[in-house]
Amino acid sequence: MTRRAHPRAVAAALAATALLGLLGVLAAAPAHATGYRYWSFWKWSGGAWAYQQQGPAGYVPPDGSVDGWRFAVSPDGGRDAARPGAPGDFEAACAATAAQAGRKRIAVVLDFGTAADAPPGALAAGSAPPAARTGCASVPTGASSAEVLAALAPPLRYDGAGILCAIAGYPAAGCGEALAGTAPAPGGPDGSAGPDLGLIAGGAAVAVLAAGAVWQARRRR
Repeated sequence: MTRRAHPRAVAAALAATALLGLLGVLAAAPAHATGYRYWSFWKWSGGAWAYQQQGPAGYVPPDGSVDGWRFAVSPDGGRDAARPGAPGDFEAACAATAAQAGRKRIAVVLDFGTAADAPPGALAAGSAPPAARTGCASVPTGASSAEVLAALAPPLRYDGAGILCAIAGYPAAGCGEALAGTAPAPGGPDGSAGPDLGLIAGGAAVAVLAAGAVWQARRRR
């Protein structure tokens, strides 16, 4: 003969299940990442922008390649940074630059970002950052991406640690400032970093039902 579970035992089990569910939802909810305002470095590969794993001073691009740069507030970690808006079209960028022996041609896409990405005070009221542009540099075959950039978009500004802070003089001040909570951590269904409100609402509903079961058990008692 099957024994019937005591109402209080059932209610306690439901309450425990609800609590564990809520804790799981809150633990799984990603926290806001820290955003940084900086120039990210990209290369055109396979018809798309790929985050450049090497720094510009150490990377030597081959002839016919395309370097990309984007100024934006982005999460730290590279791959989730904002990409250049224009594609890396080498033929279009370097069509007017003749090939020369002992030199290579590198196309460069510069995206100065949006007004929302600009540091405070960098732009006059109602103005926008410099327009995105594409250029072609003819440099010695051993030139690094930093040398390509220096030839094509001076002046460059670096900080004491060698971090690239400005391209073509933009921005005039600041370098890699952290803006806590401004950049969403990747992985959410809509790119946001906050907890899924639907999951939390579902967990709360289960908790309410469990609490009701406990109340009913006590009432019967």
